[in-house]
Amino acid sequence: MVPAPVLIMKTVAEQMRVISSGAVEILPEGEMEKKLARSLKTGKPLRVKQGFDPTAPDIHLGHTVGLRKLRQFQELGHTIVLIVGDYTGMVGDPSGRSATRPRLSEAEVEANARTYLDQFFKVLDRSQTEVRKNGEWFARMSFSEIMHLASRITVSRMLERDDFDKRFKAEAPISIHEMFYPLMQAYDSVAIDADIEIGGTDQKFNLLTGRQIQEAYGREPQVVLTMPLIVGTDGIQKMSKSLGNYICIDEPPEQVFGKTMSIPDELIVQYFVLVTDVPLEKIATIRAELTAGSVNPMVHKKALAETIVRMYHGIEAAQAARANFEQVFSQRQRPDQIDELRLARPGQRVSTLQLAMDTGFPKTKGEARRMISQGGFYVDDVRRDDPFTELPTDKPLFVKYGKKKFVNVVYV
Repeated sequence: MVPAPVLIMKTVAEQMRVISSGAVEILPEGEMEKKLARSLKTGKPLRVKQGFDPTAPDIHLGHTVGLRKLRQFQELGHTIVLIVGDYTGMVGDPSGRSATRPRLSEAEVEANARTYLDQFFKVLDRSQTEVRKNGEWFARMSFSEIMHLASRITVSRMLERDDFDKRFKAEAPISIHEMFYPLMQAYDSVAIDADIEIGGTDQKFNLLTGRQIQEAYGREPQVVLTMPLIVGTDGIQKMSKSLGNYICIDEPPEQVFGKTMSIPDELIVQYFVLVTDVPLEKIATIRAELTAGSVNPMVHKKALAETIVRMYHGIEAAQAARANFEQVFSQRQRPDQIDELRLARPGQRVSTLQLAMDTGFPKTKGEARRMISQGGFYVDDVRRDDPFTELPTDKPLFVKYGKKKFVNVVYV
């Protein structure tokens, strides 16, 4: 049994300042304030929900954007309800998908869920979090109840989803079970009496469907709060393990630090706001200094990387990761012992991609391309982010692959 949280008696305006920080939209306008005012008057905390489908075993900083917002609600004394989507996970969220997502088995979902929960509580207070699996209610549903739920929404409404609309127009397959996903996520809100649901901007359709289904079941509709999708280390696309531009919170400290240092300068403030516990006042100062150009962005980026490592690995690991980075990268000091790899290769030049493959560090060309494009491949202390750049082979090449792999390549 989760202990009842103690509602922190901050004014509606004070709570809204915290809640709205970093948020993209709070819909409908004005309803959040009404719910907060009622909560203060009655002393009853709001129930704030977010769901996570355990489709992979690790969570990355993109996942923590919502978790950080949940923590803020938690610190204001509201009730956090974490939905582990053991049933929705077997369907797979079609948001942003151009093809049907392969279904996961129950065993895969269960194994991933165990790992997820351990990592969630690096952000949330375990003792004040209500964890529910949506299999609790979906496993018990009769077919009659499923038909009743399905009757609450129309096909035309489903096809308003951008991803479904594009696939329909392109005559690409849309499985019926995919259309159940928004309904299932919406019914989660009915099952746990959600006052507020948090999700990324790509979840807006699903979150608003939650309001519609709550009303259909005679419940007061939830407020929808959308958070931005954090851009990955490539500086272009949203953070995703499938795109290789992610920073997992359980990665070794040196990797977390190094990956953070690879983000573009324009993302520094966004990362501070969305994935760290740095106070808003300090972030405002950082923003002002970066805008004015009065401080080298590297100063704040190192502080950002150290903060992220400290949050998930502790202060000593953060300080060690920074020292390691400054020794190996900033000061261009090379390890004392470097292996030498001698290879026979005709010709006077070699491509960056081929050099990476010749080292034997990447397992596949795809992995090598991702590492190169993300700025994790250096030759003679120069970052090489174009896989097709040709390099001379008439002298030894000092290669750094990732954060800890070094070798001198000699072509003979």
